[in-house]
Amino acid sequence: MAVDRRWPLALFRGAVPVALGLLLWVAVAGGEHERQQTLKAQPAGDPASLAQRRRHNELIMMALREAAQTEDNVAQRQVPWQK
Repeated sequence: MAVDRRWPLALFRGAVPVALGLLLWVAVAGGEHERQQTLKAQPAGDPASLAQRRRHNELIMMALREAAQTEDNVAQRQVPWQK
């Protein structure tokens, strides 16, 4: 008869972490929508700023490709910097 009592207790002990995880997931997912709205409302979301960011990322990718294709240490290369 002691086995009959252990099953509900085992199920309860197994369900508690799952329920806590689900509650935490719901809490985080609820704040995600607000975060997305806040990011959309930021002034850095305008087309000019996005284009500038894309161009910056393209320049970084070009530098990485060049570094991958050469044996030279491109980090020590004397190139005029532009920020």
